[in-house]
Amino acid sequence: QVQLVESGGGLVQPGGSLRLSCAASSASGVTFSIRAMSWYRQAPGKERELVARIISDGGSTNYADSVRGRFTISRDNAKKTLYLQMNSLKPEDTAVYYCYVLLTTLRGYWGQGTQVTVSS
Repeated sequence: QVQLVESGGGLVQPGGSLRLSCAASSASGVTFSIRAMSWYRQAPGKERELVARIISDGGSTNYADSVRGRFTISRDNAKKTLYLQMNSLKPEDTAVYYCYVLLTTLRGYWGQGTQVTVSS
């Protein structure tokens, strides 16, 4: 069982920045290896969508068109922590942001979500 603890959400004005974090740990103490880590988001009345993904081996990334150039995904493999630096935030970025971790066993885990609200 893998636990994901997200932090960094909040209220920010348009044009502002936020940094989300997601720390992965084992609830049972069993070691695990991560294949990929992702951020998803879900706005009210909309489906959950992929925001950004990073592969542990090699660090390749991909982004949703709506955030490319404004958001940056990164990770600290040693700390098993995922980050999302969000700049030039827009009201349409308002959503609950979820961390998702895919292990090398191909089992996946979701974080509890953190609210990001962009409003003046």
